[in-house]
Amino acid sequence: MSAPFPNSGRDTLAGRLTRTLIVWVGGVWLLCVLAVVWYVDREINHNFDNELVEVSHRMFDMAVQELDKLQQTGTPAETPLIAPKQLFSADAVKYQVVDIHEQVLLRSAEAPTNAFDVPLASGFANNQTWRIYTVRHPTRALYFQVADPLDERRSALNRTLFGLIIPLGAVLPLLALVLRNVARTELRVLQQLAGEIEKRSGSDLRPIALPGLPRELRSVGDHVNSLLERLSHSLDVERALAANAAHELRTPLAAARLRLQTALEHDLQRNDVQAALDALQMLSHRTEKLLQLSRAESGASLARSRVDLVQLAGTVVQEFWNDPQVNERLGLKLPDSAAPVAVGDVDALAIALRNLVENALRYSECARVVVEVMAPCTLAVRDFGAGASAAQLASLQQRHVRHSSDRAGYGLGLSIVGTIVEKHNATLELASPPAGAASGFEARIVLQPA
Repeated sequence: MSAPFPNSGRDTLAGRLTRTLIVWVGGVWLLCVLAVVWYVDREINHNFDNELVEVSHRMFDMAVQELDKLQQTGTPAETPLIAPKQLFSADAVKYQVVDIHEQVLLRSAEAPTNAFDVPLASGFANNQTWRIYTVRHPTRALYFQVADPLDERRSALNRTLFGLIIPLGAVLPLLALVLRNVARTELRVLQQLAGEIEKRSGSDLRPIALPGLPRELRSVGDHVNSLLERLSHSLDVERALAANAAHELRTPLAAARLRLQTALEHDLQRNDVQAALDALQMLSHRTEKLLQLSRAESGASLARSRVDLVQLAGTVVQEFWNDPQVNERLGLKLPDSAAPVAVGDVDALAIALRNLVENALRYSECARVVVEVMAPCTLAVRDFGAGASAAQLASLQQRHVRHSSDRAGYGLGLSIVGTIVEKHNATLELASPPAGAASGFEARIVLQPA
């Protein structure tokens, strides 16, 4: 069993995931706080400005009346008149009345002398500590200015900022704990998957079954199962090769050893030496068949390319025509139309066709054998010998099964052909006798066109 995820450690996936989530969540939260602060600051200034406008419009007429009243008392005109103190001095409005020549005519008692140090123009203006709104009288040559301290706005913004950041700092530890527990819970299935993979060995290649896997891990599980299936198939091929070798090579090895021993005992007579050579030739041929079968069953090296079936058949038949004893018996029939082109491995298909021709030549005794290429993508090998019964047709593709009277066949030829055809997603069709013939045997490989 695999070890459980450690509770702490920098290299654990749960720890990395937790830290990443905390950083991103905290970062997104901070960005949201900054966006809220920007919006609140904008709204605070907007509200304060609206209050300044409203106050100025309400108090302008009152200030003008107060100015007229003070001027009637005989106060010197060159001195700014000071309005009486307001009832609530802490919330008093700081204002002044100015003529068009920038002469201050009236100022509230609570207003500092430098609060209105801005150019005289309608609208808003700022200095270092105050925000001033200036409005002109609709009928008289007078301006009314209202001042609002900027500190109040900064204080309101700071309260909003701290009210958002302090909960963030308090919640982050709790958020980290929750995210760590969530990460560990969600990654527990990954631990189970690792444990199931660790259990697998050469003697246990069962597929991994973990219900409830998320889609990403389900894909990993499927790929692991596919790998286990291929590994199991490779081991089966290896075991089959060993079993086939033990079955097929035992007899020719014993025969070669016996023939050589007999030749030594009889002073190496020619007949005995020739018999030993024949036994070794049989051993070599069987070894070649076993290697062909092993390659066909593994399927690892099979290519997928365009194969000209006319060229393939001609190459295989030409190899047999080099034997004078076969030349007169073997014929080749080609289509009148364009050469069929299939998709497959040219070497593997040549091995399959060669095995069919060998079997036909061997089992048909001295009868004629024909290799035919047919449209759309079919290779056919037929002979006109004794053929096979229905019971024999059912067992022809089984390994080590021979139907010749002298049991000279290898019993692997059709098994090799069947395996190669299966790897090509093609079809192997057997018939006895062939269509339109009184006797004989026919094997067809029906391939997929390119």
